[in-house]
Amino acid sequence: MEDVPLDNLCRQLLALSPDAILFADREGIIRLWNKGAEMTFGFTRSEAIGQSLDLIIPERLRAVHWEGYRRVMSSGETRYGKGLLSVPALHRDGHQLSCEFSIVMLRDETGRLIGIGSIMRDVTGQRDREKALREEITTLRAAIGG
Repeated sequence: MEDVPLDNLCRQLLALSPDAILFADREGIIRLWNKGAEMTFGFTRSEAIGQSLDLIIPERLRAVHWEGYRRVMSSGETRYGKGLLSVPALHRDGHQLSCEFSIVMLRDETGRLIGIGSIMRDVTGQRDREKALREEITTLRAAIGG
């Protein structure tokens, strides 16, 4: 197999990924929004670029989100850099999604924090199935006196 330039591979990963890949700058403004993000959240790239992350954050969670986001931007550190996080998110049509995601703190060539990258996946269907199974187990336990 011949070597493929890394920048070409990165462009393809970004363009072809079914997962939402986005980048928000220090102010929480969306600067990168791939096709997967369009499919997940319903906003086109041109609608999302330049907008606040509030575009996909449920209103009731915005104050907590921004408090944490500002703290991370000023300290340059987060406890969420490893592992998978789960949060509710908003679709363009207003319905709520369940998303799992990871984040990456991104820095410029001098090491200065410039924002956060995220890879997100809609797991709403999986969460709905899990909830239905829990309800069924509860019903069955009640039926057998457990």
